[in-house]
Amino acid sequence: MAGGRRSKKPVPPPRPRNTLILDNGASTLKAGVVRGTEIGDPLIVPNCIARDRSRKTYVASELETCRDFSEIQFRRPIDRGFIVNWEAQRDIWDRQFIDDGAPLKCDPEETRLILAEPPNNLPVLQSNCDQIVFEEYGFASYYRGIGATFNAYHDVQSLFRTPKDAPDVANSPAEAILVVDSGYSHTTVTPVLAGRPLHSAIRRLDVGGKLLTNHLARLLSLRHFDMRNETYIVNEMKEAASYVSSDFKADMEIVWKGTRGDRRQGYLTGGGIAKDYILPDFHRRSKGLLCDFDPNRHSKAKRFAAGAQADEDVLALRSERFAVPELVFNPSDVGMRQPGLPDLIHESLETLPIGLWPALLANIVVVGGNALFEGFIQRLQKETVQRFPDDCVVRVARPADPITSTWHGAAHLANHAHVEQLCVTKKEYEEYGASWVGSKFAKGLGAV
Repeated sequence: MAGGRRSKKPVPPPRPRNTLILDNGASTLKAGVVRGTEIGDPLIVPNCIARDRSRKTYVASELETCRDFSEIQFRRPIDRGFIVNWEAQRDIWDRQFIDDGAPLKCDPEETRLILAEPPNNLPVLQSNCDQIVFEEYGFASYYRGIGATFNAYHDVQSLFRTPKDAPDVANSPAEAILVVDSGYSHTTVTPVLAGRPLHSAIRRLDVGGKLLTNHLARLLSLRHFDMRNETYIVNEMKEAASYVSSDFKADMEIVWKGTRGDRRQGYLTGGGIAKDYILPDFHRRSKGLLCDFDPNRHSKAKRFAAGAQADEDVLALRSERFAVPELVFNPSDVGMRQPGLPDLIHESLETLPIGLWPALLANIVVVGGNALFEGFIQRLQKETVQRFPDDCVVRVARPADPITSTWHGAAHLANHAHVEQLCVTKKEYEEYGASWVGSKFAKGLGAV
């Protein structure tokens, strides 16, 4: 109305004092509360519900109290990288954040949630997640973003030990990085420019820690004992013994046993590759033990003459040590019709203007649990260099802790100006609806 008073702009809701950062991985859940500028270390707990042979149930962090992991069964809320079982996921979140005595107990009405999700998540699963966060938990505000982009909020150049005039504070997204995330369910390649993912160039390889563990269990079951129901023990064995070979054919030649009646010397002595893994019995020893290869352990007469304990179960690991992680680079070894990781990087960059290649190739950051395999970074750099022109500088680096790198990046984002632009409040969700929230999260900092 002309001459009338102007209506006052609605007062924005107060900014939440606490921010819950949640990297909801398929194997482990990394969570922590950021209060102001104070950033600590996240709590890492299994993202599963487990049941042992005595039918006792363990939820998330309760698994630490289990003393017998033989034939333990797991129920995981995430399948192929996506949350598909919200009943189990709610039980885990409640036990960690909501229930009395929860390790990270918080009041959702006074807390902002930053949640990491995998690339190319299905819209219906995203909508279910948004509904759970606002309608069941009632968080004050919320941002759901691709986990790989959070790694841009680190001081990336420090990973490559690049000299700088002055130290940078990790509160601005890196201009260009190529994030390789190799976790439990899959391996993804995500180019990121100024904190924005280039969606058209994201590539996925369906090889992750779960497939590697299952493959190792099959190999052991063929050559030693039936380990198909011992996935927990096999996974520990994989993490302790596996490495990425720099020359797969040469290592395979060393561990080849030769023809019948003509055993090769490298096979008999281990060739510097073979290791012994002593299985846990969950009475005297609750953890397996990796030790140097000893031929006496694998001959009954020599073992008793040496005074070794007869009830010790020992596996000799030879080609299994490097043949299992080799699947990340050559998935065709198990019949998968997908390119290996170096080819996947090349495939990703081929969809982008060639002018972006130098910046992305010079800043390849590898995160996820599989990055901890010995030799992984060196092999990836060696094979990536071979697939690009000689004038492109290829640098591959791994954070000090690749498992929590995404969480720490999201924690830096919580204190960045971008977070106010990205987050959605509960009031906005109620006013505009789930479709508006989904489109805002899809746009992020702007369409790229």
